[in-house]
Amino acid sequence: MTAHNVQDALENATSDASLARAREVSAKIKEAIAKDPSEFRVLTGDRPTGNLHIGHYFGSLRNRVELQQKGVDTWLLIADYQVITDRDGVGPIKDRVYSLLTDYLAIGMDPQRTTFFAHSQIPELNELMLPFLSLVTDAELRRNPTVKAELDATNGRPMSGLLLTYPVHQAADILFCKANIVPVGKDQLPHLEQARVIADRFEARYGLAPSGKSVFPRPQALLSEAESVLGLDGTKMSKSRGNTIELGMTADETTKRIKKAVTDSDRHITFDPINRPEVSNLLLLAALATNGDPHEIAAEIGDGGGGTLKNVVTEALNEHLAPIRAKRLELAQDPAYLADVLHTGIARAREQAQETLREVHAAINMVY
Repeated sequence: MTAHNVQDALENATSDASLARAREVSAKIKEAIAKDPSEFRVLTGDRPTGNLHIGHYFGSLRNRVELQQKGVDTWLLIADYQVITDRDGVGPIKDRVYSLLTDYLAIGMDPQRTTFFAHSQIPELNELMLPFLSLVTDAELRRNPTVKAELDATNGRPMSGLLLTYPVHQAADILFCKANIVPVGKDQLPHLEQARVIADRFEARYGLAPSGKSVFPRPQALLSEAESVLGLDGTKMSKSRGNTIELGMTADETTKRIKKAVTDSDRHITFDPINRPEVSNLLLLAALATNGDPHEIAAEIGDGGGGTLKNVVTEALNEHLAPIRAKRLELAQDPAYLADVLHTGIARAREQAQETLREVHAAINMVY
């Protein structure tokens, strides 16, 4: 595949036609999971830059629990090295890593069925960057939509080598454990395409594993169709903007946050995302928390105004999150257990990474 063909593939990954194909593949994957989940391994994860919030929860975390419960082998990455792709320091990263792990366990991720690991602790995973970097060009990386988007988000910072190779590191995260499905939103399709390009080029250059199979599977997207949840001020939900409800917040903290949520002057509540985004977002939150319909919730509130709407949302969220928060408090009181879960996952991930690296060394004739 030439550099121009790769660029076309990456840039077209979110075109209407490509998105339609991705949705078709995703639908087939869901059908296959229902028949035989043992055929699949999923890789997903988060950067430990702060506490997880309801945007993460309704957008992806609940889906991870569902995949795990269906029997899919789940690998959950805490992407700590990615923290320094666009910042000068790591902050209280150890606390944040364990905060993420606590949230994962509190929502129902099971260490007996899910492998939790931080990629900084898997040297063999990171060593894959060396052969992988030989399979991509500087020009391809600089034109990569993921790299462009991440660079734009840094507000003028110079491009670091780590940021430039960000998609290659993501490919290593996916391919080292031989994940064949990755849950993503449509804006993340290009980085998954980059992982497929690397897998294809490795096989074209070095051939198959000694077993006669491909060293790396071609990972496919499991597209998320989750509703996009805005922040309480009607803008993008962001930890830095203080417009989130964190999973670890108390019921009182949640109540105070929602009281400050933005609505509008029309007392008659309707679900109209285009013309009333702030009101509609609060209705969506209530619907997600209750498995209800935002139109029906709006009709029940009627002329109750923003105050009634906020009360409904507060009650729905606090009730839904109560068991998660109770479990979270219990887990936080047992740091030894949390450490054991993480260390066990890291050990399993290292074992897999070592096996993958042995296959790579054999393929490139570097076994001495």
